[in-house]
Amino acid sequence: MSTEHIASTTPGRLPTVYIPHGGGPCFFMDWNPPHAWDKTAAYLRGIVESLPQRPRAIVMVSAHWLEGDFAVTGGAQPEQIYDYYGFPPHTYELKYPAPGEPALAERITTLLGQAGLSSHIDARRGFDHGMFIPLMLMVPQADIPVVQLSLNVSLDPAAHLALGRALQPLRDEGVLIVGSGMSFHNMRGYGDPRFGPVSDTFDDWLTEAAEAPAAERDAALTAWAEAPMARWCHPPRAEEHLLPLMVVAGAAGEDRGRKAFSDRVMETTLSAFSFG
Repeated sequence: MSTEHIASTTPGRLPTVYIPHGGGPCFFMDWNPPHAWDKTAAYLRGIVESLPQRPRAIVMVSAHWLEGDFAVTGGAQPEQIYDYYGFPPHTYELKYPAPGEPALAERITTLLGQAGLSSHIDARRGFDHGMFIPLMLMVPQADIPVVQLSLNVSLDPAAHLALGRALQPLRDEGVLIVGSGMSFHNMRGYGDPRFGPVSDTFDDWLTEAAEAPAAERDAALTAWAEAPMARWCHPPRAEEHLLPLMVVAGAAGEDRGRKAFSDRVMETTLSAFSFG
């Protein structure tokens, strides 16, 4: 499925996007099979061009950052966190020098406070690979400021939908809200053909949920663990790669979602979703 023009339902409003960020630094190394990630890479490269306008900033919700409350990067030039292990040496030299935006971090904590959500700014936190690896493809010039936002260690889907709802005003302020995760993330299932049908079943349910009217969508995503094959695709206490979807769905408000991309990678179905 190719990236199509992502039209917003409101002029000047940016959509929200949930993306697969791949396996570690997969897009920048040899993989077996060699072309496993090519379609995903092409999708990521086309996202910004498909938007109705170029974002002035990006808020990236990464599956690789969990905190006791919601945390926001506040540094002007965050360093990189190479939080992947056992990959080729050159992948620990990848650089993505995108600037942060402290004022946007302050804006986010204000919005969360108004919504009754606890948060704090972490001026020392760097950008983890759930952020910089996909953005190296999405915005290779690294010329759009980025603020990274954590998940909550509770892993409560309702809390993450609420987080997204609090962020909605940013869409009218030129900010692209991106959830970076994986729609299938059972490490034991990758490469196992028995998990192909399992991932398909859950992906079908996830697509129906994402494309439903807002009230139905939010109810379904809140109860996602009851979906067919849900816990085979996201084992208990390991659903951090799915929760960024809740954030971008919450930020969609009443805007409908759609499956924007899907591919078979490592014997499993991986999908992306866009809202608005």
